[in-house]
Amino acid sequence: MDMHTVVVGTSGTTAQDVIAVARGNARVELSAAAVDALAAAREIVDALAAKPEPVYGVSTGFGALASRHISQDLRAQLQRNIVRSHAAGMGPRVEREVVRALMFLRLKTVASGHTGVRPEVAQTMADVLNVGITPVVHEYGSLGCSGDLAPLSHCALTLMGEGDAEGPDGTVRPAGELLAAHGITPVELREKEGLALLNGTDGMLGMLVMALADLKSLYTSADITAALSLEALLGTDKVLAPELHAIRPHPGQGVSADNMLRVLAGSGLTGHHQDDAPRVQDAYSVRCAPQVNGAGRDTLDYAAVVAARELASAVDNPVVLPDGRVESNGNFHGAPVAYVLDFLAIVAADLGSITERRTDRLLDKNRSHGLPPFLADDAGVDSGLMIAQYTQAALVSEMKRLAVPASADSIPSSAMQEDHVSMGWSAARKLRTAVDNLARIVAVELYAATRAVELRAAGGLTPAPASQAAIEALRAAGVQGPGPDRFLAPDLAAADAFVRAGKLVEAVEPVTGPLA
Repeated sequence: MDMHTVVVGTSGTTAQDVIAVARGNARVELSAAAVDALAAAREIVDALAAKPEPVYGVSTGFGALASRHISQDLRAQLQRNIVRSHAAGMGPRVEREVVRALMFLRLKTVASGHTGVRPEVAQTMADVLNVGITPVVHEYGSLGCSGDLAPLSHCALTLMGEGDAEGPDGTVRPAGELLAAHGITPVELREKEGLALLNGTDGMLGMLVMALADLKSLYTSADITAALSLEALLGTDKVLAPELHAIRPHPGQGVSADNMLRVLAGSGLTGHHQDDAPRVQDAYSVRCAPQVNGAGRDTLDYAAVVAARELASAVDNPVVLPDGRVESNGNFHGAPVAYVLDFLAIVAADLGSITERRTDRLLDKNRSHGLPPFLADDAGVDSGLMIAQYTQAALVSEMKRLAVPASADSIPSSAMQEDHVSMGWSAARKLRTAVDNLARIVAVELYAATRAVELRAAGGLTPAPASQAAIEALRAAGVQGPGPDRFLAPDLAAADAFVRAGKLVEAVEPVTGPLA
């Protein structure tokens, strides 16, 4: 376990802390202020619970059943029952990092002091994270409104010592056994606590935070592969000049152009042509790479703003206010998060699309300006990278399907009480697939572009120093260069791993300086 510690206070958390807990197994601690806020809010809930007047979530049923007043002797059962009945997920298990983000973000809201949950429940949530117990959460069950209900319910079920969970050794066992093995006492939920553990956008938010981190890295890698393709196609780097981008001042566009220009510095390939009729302009997929990559970068920045606001939020219904009121609200609705999740799937699909177009251009002898067909060693005997582009095209086609927004859909639930939902969880799940696919698409361009640059170098043209550094690092990672046909899947898998791990950026930055 990583000994890094994340302290949870009353005012939200950061994207860095979410990733540290979800992916880095960072230890979680409650601040003294959070413990005090938890205790103060609980006093308010206890006082309301003692009154005869019904209070939603404290002494009533839930959703469409909120009209029933629940007697004190049934309230503990009510809280247990909401968790058990809402833990109704189906389908494959959700990834460990998603579940850890989900639990940590629910703890973030609980620690705000706006939920009325007792300090000991919050501490148990931290304990479960710290010993590496991961509830079994299923793919389907959230409509992204009234919180990610089923996913959060499976997590709350583990706190009660019920259901299944994965231990730190990766073995799935009954949650009660795992808690006992680590000396954790299951919680006995009291008024409002079951509801408070379920009512949040935590799953979709956790997936948004991780997707943003992954996409930021992929966009830098995509700037590099676009530069490599421009170089391999003997394109001109004049379109990357800062003064051209200054007159259309979208921030991301300027950043992408600068990244590409620095990768291409010192290249002996750019601007060269194989005949006496030089091109006036390169194709859009080459010339407009900064505009497309940059617009995607600007979208990431907007999504990060939305994520930061949500990370600073306390999402529950009802909430405990500083003046002692407990009020119902609609803050659990996932629309703000769902919209940007869908937006990111759109820009990821478009980045994949322009990337594939450059790959196809590298392989087409009629458009590659002197490169061999499909970058094959002996075209006809060898097929070269023909089917690598097929694979890339299949991934792009799926990306386009994944770009269809989930948030434009709504399906009523809870006897029409919850009659408009965000589908944010679904938007997040498909974005995770899109991010995975985008890494593969960028990896195929890297594989093709490095081979093409090496073929140009064999013909006497000198690549940029940064390009050469990328090629050498990729070859050192086990990805082979030009030559006769071979089993291609292992090379593509190794290129994919190289891109995902950020190794492409690491390879060129000693030459280019830090890239954005």
